[in-house]
Amino acid sequence: MNILFVCGGTAGHINPALALAELIRSKEPSSNIMFIGADRDLENRLIPKAGFELRNITMTGLRREITPGSFIYNVKAMKRLVSAIAKAKKIIREFEPDLVIGTGGYVCYPVLRSAAKMKISTVVHESNAIPGLTTKLLSGIVDMVLVSFPGNENEYKKAKRVVFTGTPVRGGFRDESIVGSLLSDDVKKPLVLSFWGSLGAERMNGMMPEFIKQNIDTGLFRHIHAVGMHNSISEFMAEIKAIGVSEDELSDIEICEYIDDMHTAMSTADLVLCRAGGSTIAEIIALRKPSVLVPSPYVSNNEQVKNASRLFDIGGALMLSESDCTGAILFDTVKSLLGDRDKLLEMASAQGELGVTNATETIVKLVLDLVND
Repeated sequence: MNILFVCGGTAGHINPALALAELIRSKEPSSNIMFIGADRDLENRLIPKAGFELRNITMTGLRREITPGSFIYNVKAMKRLVSAIAKAKKIIREFEPDLVIGTGGYVCYPVLRSAAKMKISTVVHESNAIPGLTTKLLSGIVDMVLVSFPGNENEYKKAKRVVFTGTPVRGGFRDESIVGSLLSDDVKKPLVLSFWGSLGAERMNGMMPEFIKQNIDTGLFRHIHAVGMHNSISEFMAEIKAIGVSEDELSDIEICEYIDDMHTAMSTADLVLCRAGGSTIAEIIALRKPSVLVPSPYVSNNEQVKNASRLFDIGGALMLSESDCTGAILFDTVKSLLGDRDKLLEMASAQGELGVTNATETIVKLVLDLVND
């Protein structure tokens, strides 16, 4: 079979697609798999590294505010959409896919729309608790919509078929042998992992020097922080030094741009501080990791707030709003949680209510059956 994946922009779109592609490759080694991305840094890094061919289509979304600047921007975006559809058709004709799977990003629209009109089997996966604009537009066109949270099936009134599957996660998140013991007695200090999305978040990163300074002053925990691919490590380190922290004091702290081996980092952490994208929530649940979620207020439809609420409502995570956050508040929250082992264990246990342990396998079976029917 020839299988075409389309995704782009963030790790939350790319990693679910890679999870599915890797499992298909292991089950059907003779299949040809190709990706289409939106020519962003992250897909250009992650997809070839995983050993898959990548083609890119330049694509941008529409602005929803009503201003003269937005009108001009949207006119240009529509021109790019026409060009993107033409390029999508060209790639599809050349590759001749039996199946096209989209996992998020604006680039999904021209590719899946074109494939559906060419009578090719099409599937779109929505990792968030509420459907995004692209998924809504495609839901009445594609053969199947896959959703990550139970009860979301009713969000797609005109879809041909909607199936609750959960969000696919890559192999490491399905390997229970790597999951570290919560607050293990053989480790002197607990480990806190923090990251504010694959690209980073300027305001949240701005709070982290104060957070790090308070941890250094107390020596409470080990810490890994990823600044994100749109942020500078050198500038971040300069901000840390500006508040009186020397490099010698960072022995228990690791600062990096992006965590390639996220499943290992997350599995060994005792507590995770992060955004609330659908893919991140799925990874947290897969490893049963107590978390402090700070949903991004900059995404449409407040989708990250809805995602975080699903976990918060069952006691699986704490949720803070970005507007209420400071480095001191984050530190005090972490200090309180690390001092309450029973609370951490309760949070980990509660996540089982939302966990779908076999989402990747379920989706692969569904999509392969769709082609073979």
